[in-house]
Amino acid sequence: MPQRAIGVALLVVGAILLVYGINASDSIGSEISEFFSGSPTDKTVWFLIGGAAALIVGLFMTFVPYGRKTG
Repeated sequence: MPQRAIGVALLVVGAILLVYGINASDSIGSEISEFFSGSPTDKTVWFLIGGAAALIVGLFMTFVPYGRKTG
């Protein structure tokens, strides 16, 4: 059961990081950075990567059974 709780927590954290990343990509600073360098700011990229990774790990921890079956 603790694995499922950690998985749900990672799902929540991943969703929050993705929302922050999407909001950061629409910010003025990111728009200016994209205009001059052709890519968004590092902060935006890390929010998006971290959010996606946390969501994927959270999904696996929540829905994929893990552990030895006794019996």
